[in-house]
Amino acid sequence: MLNHISFGVTNLLRAAALYDAALAPLGYTRVWSDFEGAADTHAVGYGKQGGGDQLALKQQPDALVAPGPGFHLAFSAPSRAAVDRFYAAALMHGGQDNGAPGLRLDYGPNYYAAYVIDLDGFRIEAVINIPA
Repeated sequence: MLNHISFGVTNLLRAAALYDAALAPLGYTRVWSDFEGAADTHAVGYGKQGGGDQLALKQQPDALVAPGPGFHLAFSAPSRAAVDRFYAAALMHGGQDNGAPGLRLDYGPNYYAAYVIDLDGFRIEAVINIPA
């Protein structure tokens, strides 16, 4: 259904460092960077290596307001270990804990996820929903 999503960020270099580290264990990489334009057009895009972007981070010149409760972006993970590494990398790069890795039985017997709030207040998740 979705082709891509974009987040505005207040500090692209810090945000990109967090997403570079947190998305790598999930198999996603920075597929393009634009640091050459005007200050308000600096951006990076993430997706599968060799493909297009599915997430873009765009430097914003003004203050941001992240979407409130109820909105989050969930990334598919290839394994439970990848969920664990996503969480650890995000926290190491300034992300805030919003739910440590583990089973979420409310969502099903195999729903294994971790939740983080990024540097700009966006809620992100890594999840795998298959038997261990």
